[in-house]
Amino acid sequence: MRPVPEIPVTDPAVLADPFTAYAQVREVSAVAKLTGAGMPPMFAITRHAEAKAALADPRFVLSEASFLRPPGIPEHCQRYLHTMAEMDGPEHARVRGAAAPAFSARRTAAMRPAVEVVVERLLDTLETETDLLLDFAGPLPMEIICELLGIPESDRPRWREYGAAVSAGYGPGFIAAIPGIMASAEAAVAASRTEPNAGILSQLLDGPLTETELVTLVWHLLLAGQTPTNLIGNGVAALFSHPEQLAALRANPDLAPRAVEELMRWCGPQLLTTPRFATEDVDVDGAEIPRGAAMTVAIASANRDPRAFDDPDRLDITRPLGAPGHLGFSHGAHFCLGAPLARLQTEIAVTGLLRRFPDLAPARPETVRAPDPGTWRLAELPVRLR
Repeated sequence: MRPVPEIPVTDPAVLADPFTAYAQVREVSAVAKLTGAGMPPMFAITRHAEAKAALADPRFVLSEASFLRPPGIPEHCQRYLHTMAEMDGPEHARVRGAAAPAFSARRTAAMRPAVEVVVERLLDTLETETDLLLDFAGPLPMEIICELLGIPESDRPRWREYGAAVSAGYGPGFIAAIPGIMASAEAAVAASRTEPNAGILSQLLDGPLTETELVTLVWHLLLAGQTPTNLIGNGVAALFSHPEQLAALRANPDLAPRAVEELMRWCGPQLLTTPRFATEDVDVDGAEIPRGAAMTVAIASANRDPRAFDDPDRLDITRPLGAPGHLGFSHGAHFCLGAPLARLQTEIAVTGLLRRFPDLAPARPETVRAPDPGTWRLAELPVRLR
């Protein structure tokens, strides 16, 4: 078997530029071994075709070890933590199949007016100099989740606090928020029975999901629904550093759907997929991932694989849609159920921002990123609006 090169993912140089680190390995091996302080080693697939195949390969399965369970979560909340992201096989198919109609392309398209209203309202609140992550991209997903769930306006201040706690990542604030989140999710499910509304919970009540599964779905939405925050932040920063692309999008907002896909490919927030475990020895282009080993797909590497994309390191918002698709929303049975809504939010947010503020510019020349080997995200995005 071919030797597997290592990538020290917590090394400052790799954290600062994971794309170069992965590219160097990708050209010699379709598989790398990721190592780093405070994390167990795991194998990463670096090339697009092999990565896409692995995400649909039943020999790689999820397990409890795939997900971080922060200590300190109260016992009565534990039953809501087993989301569909942690399921495989028939269990996953049943829960996903029941929830899927609430996230269909048709329903998402019907939410466009509501998303536009939320985006305009947030834009109205921005100061001349502002942190776009804190004041715009950060609050947006929680506002849309409240719309999706049918949360009454009187309850939304509390939900906004939950969104801020979740988007801040694992830490004391996140743990402290979990009991309140779960209690509010229980209340939302109960209210959807007694006072039906246009939210998805009322739509799902007559389906096969249990009460626990409905509450768990709300929890899953809060966790997975934060993607637009970092995609908008990364995308705006990328457009700042590529003024010709920024000018093209300003001149032709109809390019927005292509721009969102290209930004997700080029600077999507997820660097690595959730780890899966090999049920047997698996040969990937001559490199072995042994039975029991953890495997992840290096999305940041696969999405810039020259075997799949022409001139992959070039940001090009006119890049045609279609095959080969990027893996920013994963692939296979665990393709992101909320991808259409994440795309819609990002499209409306970015085009609205550029339309309202034609002189939008970074307030500082440098960007500050959170040191996270699994996520490509900014710590802040200070901008001048005019």
